[in-house]
Amino acid sequence: MKAITYVGEEKLSLKDIDVPQIANGEALVKVSYGGICGTDMMIYAGVHPRAQSGLVMGHEFSGEISEVKGKSSFKSGDSVAINPIRSCGTCVPCKSGNYHICENLRYIGIDLDGGFAEYVKIPIENLHTLSNQVKQDEAAVIEPLAVAIHTVRRSTFKVGDTVTILGAGPIGILIGIIAKLSGAAKVIISDISDYRLKVAASYGLHPVDAKEKDLIEEVKETTKGIGSDVVFEVAGNQITADQMIGAIKTQGEIMVVSVYKKPPMIDLAKMHFREISLSTTRCFSPKDFEAAIQFIEEGRIDIEGLISHRLPVESFEEGFQLVKKSTDSLKVLFKL
Repeated sequence: MKAITYVGEEKLSLKDIDVPQIANGEALVKVSYGGICGTDMMIYAGVHPRAQSGLVMGHEFSGEISEVKGKSSFKSGDSVAINPIRSCGTCVPCKSGNYHICENLRYIGIDLDGGFAEYVKIPIENLHTLSNQVKQDEAAVIEPLAVAIHTVRRSTFKVGDTVTILGAGPIGILIGIIAKLSGAAKVIISDISDYRLKVAASYGLHPVDAKEKDLIEEVKETTKGIGSDVVFEVAGNQITADQMIGAIKTQGEIMVVSVYKKPPMIDLAKMHFREISLSTTRCFSPKDFEAAIQFIEEGRIDIEGLISHRLPVESFEEGFQLVKKSTDSLKVLFKL
């Protein structure tokens, strides 16, 4: 089978490898679509601390069951979403139900071979059956949607709040959509990509072109000088690390979603004097993943508008370059 493998810094390879052999309690999934994530870009750049050379990448993917071993309600031909989180179940976070922050957390597509391949073996407990109305390309976006749902849930966001999102990538826009569906009075979102801002506007978000406008001034003007109730930082650079403090109201909350490649400088004094809270978020809970499936099955979110490219797996280099450039792409999918 064909598989996209990580070789080294900015070096990938499309290889012919053996189809995985499954054990009892596992399913062999024929992959339909796999999406490139920001974490995949960290692996591609050679800066992810866990990914090793030879890894089959991809943790956002969908498919159909080809084979199942062991007692299960799943059967060949079932359309499935895959939760890529593998938790130990024995550490303190796991015992308290927080499997997504497991002390020994592993991720399919990061620590274990993932979905940028024609077939992948998956533990049965990581599979979720999808209804027939869910398209396979939409199903590949369930994982980032779960991240957005978890992010908004973890925040102090309340109905009627004004929200600012720094970064209009797929996660940023999805956070904006969830906040809007949850009753946000206004969702401001900034980026330097005209294309991404246009897509954000199509979902009813208030776009701010950071190349042309001062984001902080725009937020102050929109909120009558108060600032946003919650700021979600989703871009992961020093510029947005500075902006998040200026955009938040006194006693507001900044939620850091990004995984920074380099530690940013944060002016804690500015936060201290205004009692600003700083929170972080990671991955998603099983409940969030199930909610993401429900949102898509019920047609509450137009996933189609977020998918900018569907490429054959042979065009893997083009796909990664599109995401690296970022200005003219959103969710890039490989058709396996």
